[in-house]
Amino acid sequence: MARIVMKFGGTSMAGIERIRHVAGLVKREAEAGHQVAVVVSAMAGETDRLIHFCREASSLYDPREYDVVVASGEQVTSGLLAITLTGMGLNARSYMGWQLPIRTSAGHAAALIDGVDADVLERVFDESGIAVIPGFQGLAADGSLATLGRGGSDTSAVAVAAAMKADRCDIYTDVDGVYTTDPRIVPRARKIPVITYEEMLELASVGAKVLQTRSVGLAMREKIPIKVLSSFDDRPGTMVVAENAIEEDMERQVITGIAYEKNEARMTLTAMPDTPAAAASVFGPLAEAGVNVDMIVQSVPRAGERTDLTFTVPATALAQAVDVLERLRSEIGFADILTDTAITKVSIVGVGMRGNPGVAALMFRTLADRGINLLAITTSEIKVSVLIPEDYTELAVRVLHTAYGLDAESEA
Repeated sequence: MARIVMKFGGTSMAGIERIRHVAGLVKREAEAGHQVAVVVSAMAGETDRLIHFCREASSLYDPREYDVVVASGEQVTSGLLAITLTGMGLNARSYMGWQLPIRTSAGHAAALIDGVDADVLERVFDESGIAVIPGFQGLAADGSLATLGRGGSDTSAVAVAAAMKADRCDIYTDVDGVYTTDPRIVPRARKIPVITYEEMLELASVGAKVLQTRSVGLAMREKIPIKVLSSFDDRPGTMVVAENAIEEDMERQVITGIAYEKNEARMTLTAMPDTPAAAASVFGPLAEAGVNVDMIVQSVPRAGERTDLTFTVPATALAQAVDVLERLRSEIGFADILTDTAITKVSIVGVGMRGNPGVAALMFRTLADRGINLLAITTSEIKVSVLIPEDYTELAVRVLHTAYGLDAESEA
């Protein structure tokens, strides 16, 4: 017998027929003797619809009331799934975030999970029951409902799994696992049977959409294995685990996957003063405004000359970043702001690149052979990212996938 959290996304819960199918998957695990808790998302498109209602009601809506409205989508699906499971003869009941409770910070629409009380879940398991829990929401210290931000249901599921000391957390989506890259670009992309937390975290942070970054980070801290599965077929999924669980495999593949992110904007501040405080005068105000800065490149001037400072921000934050810096133009002392949104960040990720020289060189040489210019470069211990012109995105992903030996073997 195992303890399992099963999390189902919006496409899995999109309508009564799909909810019945989900109920069948839950019933299968329960009848196998496992203790099961289920975390659900709202029906596909429902959260966007509820957000639109809030904006229509008032452009300056109260964040607390916004949370009350948008959290209702998950409450509907949790109730419907509990009704369906009960109709199948199972002892199922929905439990709202405040009933467990799932305790969160006070940041409405972007709350963080502080902890989950497991006493209610233990009583449910003692009675051979199934708890159905709406994701994406919890209880703030002041007693108000708080939501976790987009993708928060994955984080809810991992937090519940940690609280109940689950053996694993199964994330059911509309794909059957994590692939070496986007199969829509590279048809010969391979499904990865096992991947480390670190690799999944890096891939999620640079464009892979399978898992939400916060959920992977939490799973890594709490040592909760995640299994990525499809709701729509029974093919084996991808396990996300600690590196020591797959250490032998790490020698076989240097690069695990390739990701890309088009939601990037490049900013260049020209003729910046070459002083110790120059960078702080730029990135400090951006941080205070909540703008995330990613890749940074600064030219090295000759003595007495000025420098150019280039960096990237999310494309959705470009207008805000420009506004913040324009208001500080005279204080910072730059000449002009140049922007470019026709760019893509392409990244190679793999724990196998530790101690393997030449990994980055192969990336640069492969792209150079195809005439792809690099606009910026950033690295971590298990990742190399480059900024390239957007028009070269698909070509770059395909040639890198081949260069690192990730293409699946062609069928006979």
